[in-house]
Amino acid sequence: MNYLQLHEQNKENSLFGRYITLHHIEPILQKHKAETIGKSVLGKPIYKLEFGTGKTKILMWSQMHGNESTTTKGLFDFINFLHSKTEESDTILKNFTFCILPMLNPDGAELYTRENANGIDLNRDAQNLSQPESILLRKTFEEFQPHYCYNLHDQRTIFGVDDTGKPATVSFLAPAFNESRDINAVRLKAIHVIVAMNDVLQQYIPNQVGRFDDSFNINCVGDTFQYLHVPTILFEAGHFPHDYEREETRKYIFIALFSGIEFLHENDIVISKIDDYLKIPQNKVVFYDFVYKNVKINYDGKDKIINFAAQYKEVLYKGKVQFEARIAQIGNLDNFFGHVVVDANGEPFSSEENDFPKIDQKADFCLGKSKKVVNGLINN
Repeated sequence: MNYLQLHEQNKENSLFGRYITLHHIEPILQKHKAETIGKSVLGKPIYKLEFGTGKTKILMWSQMHGNESTTTKGLFDFINFLHSKTEESDTILKNFTFCILPMLNPDGAELYTRENANGIDLNRDAQNLSQPESILLRKTFEEFQPHYCYNLHDQRTIFGVDDTGKPATVSFLAPAFNESRDINAVRLKAIHVIVAMNDVLQQYIPNQVGRFDDSFNINCVGDTFQYLHVPTILFEAGHFPHDYEREETRKYIFIALFSGIEFLHENDIVISKIDDYLKIPQNKVVFYDFVYKNVKINYDGKDKIINFAAQYKEVLYKGKVQFEARIAQIGNLDNFFGHVVVDANGEPFSSEENDFPKIDQKADFCLGKSKKVVNGLINN
């Protein structure tokens, strides 16, 4: 099957970029006659969609963290597929029932923050249930009684696939259900789905799939649901080269969603895939957005050669997310990679502020007389 072509046919073109709010998705929700199940801290509606009549029930939720919108885009692409009235979509709808909360944290989405309007990380509120959004998710979980849960997130550009120098474009986790991080029959079901999705994704983004850290935290929603005996899968949408709007990554989230459901429909598990799961390399913090090598500075009257790195900060300005590059690290950076690497070849650093880089300084500077760097990138 050509999964990329399938995505192109079902892409929700009204959604683009990183800033996805209730305003962007409400027209789609109205088209699908979404049900309002409650309100956020600031009174915004939280919607639920249900599709299908099958016996296998899957609960999906996205934008629990308001500034993590890539999986929301991929989710609506998948919803379009479910309504494509093809043989494949009809078969899935006959065999599965989907309960989808496409934007659990609409206040955070509007403000472009990880937390909700009370400053609470909803993914650490699974036990306290102190927030209305957390209560709604738990109530939906208990009423729907899913066979599987899909916990959909984004991760930052800092994550790579171990020490390979490849970005972690998509990462997965079958969360632990206890401190010992044991693998029981419930967690094993989640592992098998992850292995199936990884097998397909390797055809499209080889060596760009990671395995998220499985340290146990019962306050996290995924760990709690796994503890409550429901196989739960964490999705993390990460960086694809030069894709800061995450329009490439959304394709691979769609492919993961489709191929995982396809696997659940077509396969009876007879052989454990634990080894295949553990072979997926772990996520590791090994990337900066920019790395500058062999830069000459004059410090205390002495010339020396240094390396330094810059990282984008995401800033919401007039309804758009802007990427502002700031210097984040100065040193040898031996264990780090850059999504963009610039070799100054000994050219001297200079800027309007000073003659050597400083932490949190804007990445606007010159390297010698020929290279002008503006917002991290060489401005030709």
